[in-house]
Amino acid sequence: MFCGGLSRLTLFADSPALQVRLLSSVPGWRAVWTEESNVSDYAVINPATGETIKEYPTMTDAALADAIALADAAHREWSRSTTVAERAELVRKVGALHVERREELAAIIVREMGKPVEQALGEIDFCQAIYEYYADHAETLLADEQVPLSWGEGSAVVRRKSIGVVLGIMPWNFPYYQVARFGGPNLVIGNTVLLKHAPQCPESAAAMQQMYLDAGFPAGAYVNIYASNAQIEHAIGDPRIQGVSVTGSERAGAAVAEIAGRNLKKVVLELGGSDPFILLSTDDLDGVVESAVAARVDNAGQACNAAKRFVVAADLYDDFLGKFTAAMAAVETGDPTSSDCAMGPLSSTLAADRLDDQLKRAVAGGATLVGGARSGNYFTAGVLTGVTSDNDAFHEELFGPIAIVFSVADEAEAVSLANDTPYGLGSYLFTTDADQAMRVADQIEAGMVFVNVVGADAPELPFGGVKRSGFGRELGRFGAEEFVNRKMIRVG
Repeated sequence: MFCGGLSRLTLFADSPALQVRLLSSVPGWRAVWTEESNVSDYAVINPATGETIKEYPTMTDAALADAIALADAAHREWSRSTTVAERAELVRKVGALHVERREELAAIIVREMGKPVEQALGEIDFCQAIYEYYADHAETLLADEQVPLSWGEGSAVVRRKSIGVVLGIMPWNFPYYQVARFGGPNLVIGNTVLLKHAPQCPESAAAMQQMYLDAGFPAGAYVNIYASNAQIEHAIGDPRIQGVSVTGSERAGAAVAEIAGRNLKKVVLELGGSDPFILLSTDDLDGVVESAVAARVDNAGQACNAAKRFVVAADLYDDFLGKFTAAMAAVETGDPTSSDCAMGPLSSTLAADRLDDQLKRAVAGGATLVGGARSGNYFTAGVLTGVTSDNDAFHEELFGPIAIVFSVADEAEAVSLANDTPYGLGSYLFTTDADQAMRVADQIEAGMVFVNVVGADAPELPFGGVKRSGFGRELGRFGAEEFVNRKMIRVG
């Protein structure tokens, strides 16, 4: 069922796909499966000021059909006539253009989603490293693989080939990085890319398409589409699109996966996370606290793989909680255009409203909140304690600078609590015991475990999760294995 006024419509349906069908049946409303908005118009709205800077029209159905045709033609003509080495050099140029235009690119996402400018510049530099990685390693990653025969004469080889047009559906929290880890490997493979960015990132989306063109990619190799969600549902069913990659919420991923499944399309899903930060022992508590704060408040806490639940051994709990709470309180919010801004606003009023509601429900459920004060779209960093398993916050993902801290009696309880979540993206473990580190890491139900380090992502390291955090991997050699035809050639 649904209810709502003239400008907003709220659905109460268990299935995201059912929500899509219900909403599609309402005259004048377009289907929605993201949480950003219940309209599909693209606009730059500065979350620090609330100012609407520029609006971008949603593309027409005819324009979307043209975009798909263009990408399909580019795959059939351009990608099949180029070598891996030639495509790799074009990808390298895209990375170089990120560095050449880094100030301009950073300014765009500061006003689109409120990222502090120094963090925006760091994101752009990481993108260059990703493109450089795939350019450097493309020929090795895509080299023929000889298969030893167990019987019979002759030979067998696995040859990695492109599959066609792939569709990327990307979020707002890392506007360039999300695209780099999808576009980089797929274009060296020879797939062509359709990219639907978040409705609040139209300017960065256009800037990326321009960089691909300026690097020498032909029209159709990388196509930015300002498509509505209803149009994307239609596009996923188009036989020319061979795969879909989604980075976003659990709800969005489930809806897209259902549509893709009906159409027999490969999907890669990188969804939400409620990553544990486990502290079992340390000889440098101040250093651990510094790492814990960094792992929680980077990008105002709006990262799927941010540390969100802090699981601390009982003998360290009181000291950690005191130091951590003080350090979180010391993180200052500010103007994201300033080079000394530590933390900017949340990305939108909708995001701020959602976090505000979560915190109110957490406190109503018996938790204690220190910090976490709201002013417009800004939140101060905060700490929640006393969160019990019957509190909504225990299993929800808090997408903002709020940490939940737990005390545990021993290693076994730490592992149990860390795994008591529907998500399984990343995790962090701090201990001075090397044997314990590997033992606990082996038991954590997550796609990634970082031991005694935070902020250690790298182009060569696979990124992805398990459980309701999705499936498939991006980055490294695994990122170049998702949308590829491993063609076996057997010669007698």
